[in-house]
Amino acid sequence: MNHNIKNVIDEIQPLREKLKNHELYESLKSIEDIKVFMESHVYAVWDFMSLLKALQNLLTCTKIPWTPNLDSNSARLINQIIVDEESDLNYNGEPKSHFEMYLEAMEEIQASTLPVNDFINRIKEVDTTVDFINNYNIDSSVQSFLNFSFKTIEGRKSHEIAAAFTFGREEIIPDMFIEIIEQTEKSKKVSLDKINYYLQRHIDLDGDEHGPLAHEMIVGLCKEDSLKWQEVTKVSINALEERIRLWDYINATIKSKYHSENKIKNSIFANA
Repeated sequence: MNHNIKNVIDEIQPLREKLKNHELYESLKSIEDIKVFMESHVYAVWDFMSLLKALQNLLTCTKIPWTPNLDSNSARLINQIIVDEESDLNYNGEPKSHFEMYLEAMEEIQASTLPVNDFINRIKEVDTTVDFINNYNIDSSVQSFLNFSFKTIEGRKSHEIAAAFTFGREEIIPDMFIEIIEQTEKSKKVSLDKINYYLQRHIDLDGDEHGPLAHEMIVGLCKEDSLKWQEVTKVSINALEERIRLWDYINATIKSKYHSENKIKNSIFANA
């Protein structure tokens, strides 16, 4: 492993462990809990593609007329990742983006996709993404998560954008999703074929393929520039902190739901 990559991983390891051992995973005990999780997490699935597309715009030629890339290796690496993320094969063998596969999994367990679909339809028409996010009716934790991504994109530093999705996203997704699969498999009341397929695809791709590709890309973007590696570490830490805040919010939402349900039950018994 590249020594600079190892240094970054060592720096962020406490946050990775905090995320891996987050209380949220223990809270995912029912289909209703998974619905709550997915209805918030779906925004993180969506904005992941914007990070990738921002990198593609910076590292490849996406304009007409086409001209050769200055960094063909980085262009190849980002294009390889995007092929899988934007046009993977879904549970039925149909080409779909991972975001669309996630929506299919939500529909399978009857989680609501109306809010996120409305969000997507509206954001197509806006001039300033961050302003739209701040004024849209979503929780502040989700807003903060999305704002971090798009402010990183606006900075137009390819190594920082790569760090946000590598160490704040791709790098921790395999560990994170293994925890969720273990919880979902305990529920046998409904079919979870599509969500389990989606999660397994992420484990297979991110752990075995995209992680190493992303590491190689960051090494190529930073080389031995110490300032760039410092910026990579800072962005990685901030990305993980945003993920943890999002997890805190989802966990609190699930706990609040149980608290409300118990109050209703207690009220019914008290009046019986």
